[in-house]
Amino acid sequence: MTFDRRHLLLTAAAAGLTAAAPKPKGATHKGSGPKVAAPPGDAAINRYFDGLSEDILATGPEQATSLGLDTGARAALKSRLSDASMTHIAEDRAWCRAGLAKLEAFPDAGLSPAARLNKAVVRYAFELGRDAAPFDYGENTMGSAMSESATPYVVSQQGGAYSAGPEFLDSQHKVATKADAEAYLARVHAMARVLAQETERVRKDAGLGVVPPDFILANAIGQQEGLLAVPAARARLATALGRKVREAGLSGDYQARASAIVEKEVYPALAAQLAALKGLQAKAGHDAGVWRLPDGEAYYRWLLREGTSTPLSPEEVHSMGLEQNRAIEDRMDGLLKAQGLTQGSVTDRMTALGKDPKYLFPDTDAGREQLIAYLNGLIAAVRPRLPRAFNLNLKAPVIVKRVPADIQDGAGMGYMNTGSLDGSRPSTYYINLKSTENWPKFSLPTLTYHETIPGHAWQGAYLTETGKLPLIRILVSGFNAYVEGYALYAEQLGDEMGMYDDDWAGRLGYLQAQKFRAVRLVVDTGLHAKRWSREQAVQWAIDNTGRTRQGMTSEIDRYCGTPGQACGYKVGHTEINRLRDKAKAGLGAKYDLRTFDDLLVETGAVPLPVLADVVDSYVKSGGVVSL
Repeated sequence: MTFDRRHLLLTAAAAGLTAAAPKPKGATHKGSGPKVAAPPGDAAINRYFDGLSEDILATGPEQATSLGLDTGARAALKSRLSDASMTHIAEDRAWCRAGLAKLEAFPDAGLSPAARLNKAVVRYAFELGRDAAPFDYGENTMGSAMSESATPYVVSQQGGAYSAGPEFLDSQHKVATKADAEAYLARVHAMARVLAQETERVRKDAGLGVVPPDFILANAIGQQEGLLAVPAARARLATALGRKVREAGLSGDYQARASAIVEKEVYPALAAQLAALKGLQAKAGHDAGVWRLPDGEAYYRWLLREGTSTPLSPEEVHSMGLEQNRAIEDRMDGLLKAQGLTQGSVTDRMTALGKDPKYLFPDTDAGREQLIAYLNGLIAAVRPRLPRAFNLNLKAPVIVKRVPADIQDGAGMGYMNTGSLDGSRPSTYYINLKSTENWPKFSLPTLTYHETIPGHAWQGAYLTETGKLPLIRILVSGFNAYVEGYALYAEQLGDEMGMYDDDWAGRLGYLQAQKFRAVRLVVDTGLHAKRWSREQAVQWAIDNTGRTRQGMTSEIDRYCGTPGQACGYKVGHTEINRLRDKAKAGLGAKYDLRTFDDLLVETGAVPLPVLADVVDSYVKSGGVVSL
């Protein structure tokens, strides 16, 4: 029932979309030729995709709300939460099998390139859902694959209705009318049902021998105990609704009604779930990897496929991480030595550099304002250089905000919320400023290019400013390796556009961030394929990143909860560069970086094999973008 932030950065762009069928796209890219009539098969497959979109929204009403699509004919979705029962999971897998059979009724020969692309994307998503069937535990469906939340554990330190429900209702459920407030109350009531369904599955999974490691279990138990210690009247589920109705100028006792539902329904369901988790502690071991679960080795291969959209084996991913970690470290060593920094390992020298006062903003409110001003300066400075990498003329407005202090302890370090489709709300770049010591100045440019321009905000701007992708492609877009691989590629473009030509420390920060993503390949596969302990993985990450033990422990625990997901970043980045080299070699003098980069953005979030097919067609066409 929750959607990952990286998935939402793309899907949020669809807010305000209507139920109208997408217009067939048969024209080539700007200026490359006249518009042509769509092939006869497009109308039929587009009708199928329209119906499929409605099915996805009906079974995932939270997504309808996140997209702003829970209005009009879909207004009833605003009162619902997803079914979390085992029956629903079985239905999802049957739905994927039926969908694959249905797609066969639309031969590629009768489709335009755009329709064939859409078909290939949907087929890949269906295949992921179908192939999850052998793993009869956790959260492994097409929906979890698209939201980057596939997990062996129904409830963990980072997953489950107990944490996702209040956050979703607070941040996503809009209240402008009394009907909206009543819908919110209906969802609070439904949350008790979702908790009970999860608890039933937790017990079922335990019977299969699927119990979270002791450290994950302890973390989840601690969070649930903390929630239950809060009086119902002060629970976020109640106070968020009170705030929303006040801001909307509505009258009524909505907060008190929400509090009563929390006390009489939600808290008892949560207490039952907590008791079930505590009952598992005697069975919980300390082994971190999924290799210990039923058919665990095959399961991890599916998770890697879900996280990277490739058939790479754990050994191949592990070797890629080791190789790239060494290569990036060698580059960093050369840069450090060029500045006279020769003593100690690269990790030691980067740790010392990060503590140098000249690279730190004051850990005060004034210092935080200075840091935000610096980020705005970075965004302003990169804009004039975008024509070196793109022909796309996007506005991509971005505002920079501090993560609100009341949620900074549990929030990510930096993230992007894409702007609205109608242009009324720009993209917002949030940075966690609990302590400015977490952000040495040289670390900020690469984060900014990743999250804003030419990274996620640029991707989102293509959706919000052009509206060229049909609804089905926005609903089926959680291909992590593309989304995060592109953002790492955007970091690389920052370097290639000359943003570090006069900033050697900034280039080191860029390389340090890339190195961290290579480290993820090693520790994720180490945990789940090579049977590393949690402690071994934490220490390896510390030794190769220079980051804190607390930070790396949190990262490793994340990889235990959602295995394979963290591998998508560097695998995607590596594949994009391979495809760029292939295009350059194949096109020769016709190769244009700007057209290639436009192609990446205009294609949208797709599995990497589909992206490879798109690039092959681009090369065969002589460098013409035709989507």
